[in-house]
Amino acid sequence: MLLIIVVAGAIFCAIEAILTKRLLISALWLAGTSALVALTLYLLGAAEVLFVFAINIAGDEPIENRTVVPKPLAWGLVIISVVLLAWLTLSNLGLQLPAPETSSFSQVLWHDRGLDLLLQAMFIFAGVLGVIGLIADNKKSHKENDSEERQ
Repeated sequence: MLLIIVVAGAIFCAIEAILTKRLLISALWLAGTSALVALTLYLLGAAEVLFVFAINIAGDEPIENRTVVPKPLAWGLVIISVVLLAWLTLSNLGLQLPAPETSSFSQVLWHDRGLDLLLQAMFIFAGVLGVIGLIADNKKSHKENDSEERQ
């Protein structure tokens, strides 16, 4: 019953999208059609089709390649992260790696919760890079606006 209602709603939205004369309202009806078709596919158990559908909607727009962090610094951080991840993985597999004498707090922090700590550090690093990217993009747009006003 729910599937019939969703399909009928999708058909209604599609007809309205075709018949509407204003472009913005037609786009809204088309968005409703798209959402109801996606819901229909989900109700039919075709989640893979939704994945392909989402990739198709995303399009093939090129993303400009700009770097905020210098490449040597980025590669150095990547190498350090890989080494730390390998060290933590090998130590969790039971292989004996040389470790300094530790107290109970540092034993819990670095041995028992080491992977959590590493992941949290990586999330913080990713967040900082994201904020740096937003700040750099904001400064770039301000510079472009200033140069346009001068001309």
